[in-house]
Amino acid sequence: MSQNTILSPTQRIYVAIDTPDQARAVTLARNLAGHVGGVKLGKEFFVANGPAGVRAVADVGMPIFLDLKFHDIPNTVAGAIRSALPLAPAILNVHASGGAAMMRAAKDALDGASHARPMLIAVTVLTSLGDEDLAELGIEKSAEDQVVHLAALTKACGLDGVVCSPREIKSIRAVCGPGFKLIVPGIRPAWAASGDQKRITTPADAIKAGADYLVIGRPITGADDPVRAAEKIAEELDGL
Repeated sequence: MSQNTILSPTQRIYVAIDTPDQARAVTLARNLAGHVGGVKLGKEFFVANGPAGVRAVADVGMPIFLDLKFHDIPNTVAGAIRSALPLAPAILNVHASGGAAMMRAAKDALDGASHARPMLIAVTVLTSLGDEDLAELGIEKSAEDQVVHLAALTKACGLDGVVCSPREIKSIRAVCGPGFKLIVPGIRPAWAASGDQKRITTPADAIKAGADYLVIGRPITGADDPVRAAEKIAEELDGL
């Protein structure tokens, strides 16, 4: 989508289908088609099912966020990006902590390809990590400061946006501007448990703060009625 496209509440939601079970993933995707904007498939699914599994879910007809978080030397990441393109993902990501040379190599791999160009974004700081966790890793910045630092680096490398928690949206906007895409996990409706993520907020609050896309997993996939859960979230976003 272009940067000026106005997104509907449904289009803003990517459902995270974190399962090694291809049949369950396909069933969830098929049932949720029209109720969410796309499907996020991560390492658990990809290691179990590979490219064929991604194609099986994509055949449902929804955009795919291929969440493999590439993080390696620049040449290896560029090769991984090129290998992912035939799967026609809508979004691909890398770890910003891989550095500027790695991110530029990933972008160059996209720009030189003949396939349709997906959105290329970078992961800043995982939403499971707080300030104390970063300190254990030898990072003296707060989680928010580290996220903003990595977001600015990501923009300088020419990528389309970042993954960040809702708490960093305004700070990133101030540094990176309105056209920089923010894909936001750590989303929990008021009626859902917080799980293992520390920097979380509700869907409506994230959109009000300026998020472009929301990544929501267990509140939808773990619900007794996933379709109704997705509908409730979209209803919360209606009119924002």
